[in-house]
Amino acid sequence: MLKRLCAVLCVLAMTGCASIVNETTHPIKVETLTDQGKTVSGADCRLTNDYGTTTSKSGDTTQVRRSSKDLDITCKHPDNPDAMARAISRANAGLAGNIIFGGGIGAIIDHNKGTAYTYPTWVRLVFGKTLVFDRSNEKEGQPVDGAEPATKP
Repeated sequence: MLKRLCAVLCVLAMTGCASIVNETTHPIKVETLTDQGKTVSGADCRLTNDYGTTTSKSGDTTQVRRSSKDLDITCKHPDNPDAMARAISRANAGLAGNIIFGGGIGAIIDHNKGTAYTYPTWVRLVFGKTLVFDRSNEKEGQPVDGAEPATKP
């Protein structure tokens, strides 16, 4: 009984508002590939969400501002057509902890600040394509597979 109580208390202590658990920024590694799968480093990339724009070179990891809105990414290279992507923002464990244990106030604050959300941490854009990357498909230590957006009938 005491072990269960300690386990529950430990879980409660580790949960909490995403503002405390997560930073306001999130790392994302952006790589670029040709349509044949060859890596192209050094492309100029712009990562944009409702909090602003960050620039980076492909192959680098950069910090982006967390947000509940998706992240648009465009990479340009003089020898290739533009590579474009959308990284889907998904709620993280901090938001779930708020809802379950902390009540609505913390969840509202973290939602409004964006700290309750996370983007994929590693994406590979393909020149000449537009891809969508969803964090829910992320596997530790691997790039998230991009999918072409569905076309409207």
